[in-house]
Amino acid sequence: MSLKHFIQITKPGIIFGNVLSVAGGFFLASQGHVDFALFLAAVIGTSLVVASGCVFNNCIDRDIDLKMERTKNRVMVQGAMSLKVALAYATLLGVAGLGLLYQQANPLAALFGLIGFVIYVGFYSLYLKRKSVHGTLVGSLSGAMPPVIGYCAVSNSFDLAALTLLVMFSLWQMPHSYAIAIFRFNDYLAASIPVLPVKRGIVVAKKHILFYILAFLLATLMLTIGGYAGMSYLAVAAAMGMYWLYMAWTGYKAVDDRVWARKLFVFSIFTITALSVMMSLDTKVPTELLLTYAH
Repeated sequence: MSLKHFIQITKPGIIFGNVLSVAGGFFLASQGHVDFALFLAAVIGTSLVVASGCVFNNCIDRDIDLKMERTKNRVMVQGAMSLKVALAYATLLGVAGLGLLYQQANPLAALFGLIGFVIYVGFYSLYLKRKSVHGTLVGSLSGAMPPVIGYCAVSNSFDLAALTLLVMFSLWQMPHSYAIAIFRFNDYLAASIPVLPVKRGIVVAKKHILFYILAFLLATLMLTIGGYAGMSYLAVAAAMGMYWLYMAWTGYKAVDDRVWARKLFVFSIFTITALSVMMSLDTKVPTELLLTYAH
């Protein structure tokens, strides 16, 4: 067992993606007044909780991962770490992360960390991923928690902006996940995972992708309409969302579904990164709050 194994089992790529979304939520709520100590606590705390969920997921998915080309070289599948060590490590990461959020941010941020963890490990990994075509939808809620944690770490309240972030990032997860399931179709088929493209066919999945991207596009605009983000954010959100929607539409004429799905997946990452960056840079204080301060 090397340090490399302890890092690999936490899925660093997933952690990095979540750091960006925590930052997006955090800076959106900060409105230009950034507390860097709080920012570090939110980012490190959330990263530890996400890492914990990923290690637990690796322990739970050992049998499935063995059957999939993409995951057959994972630490647990290769037996490079014992189950006992992995479970202890996962528990330690989770307790440290939630403790940090609770102590250095606030109980609300820690609560959303816990909710995301329970959904991902308990509902999704242990049960729905293997049993239900709706596993992706339930799992998407856990993926939407990091920006909400970042936002609540600053605001200490679950308001319209926090709800918008939750809806936005949940909706984004759906086409993103379905695109993976299409270009990794054989993997999911081999492991008998009932994702939508495998269970109901790629044509049905394409319709769902189109619907979710449209809903996502509308949700992203709500941050500006609600008065939380500015016009630059709106322009980028609209442009990225429209192009992603156009890409989804071209899926109906795609010659090779896997090539199309892979492009759609890659662009989904660009989209959410651009939005996280823009909501960090282009924030606005809602008018109601300004009026409150004026009195």
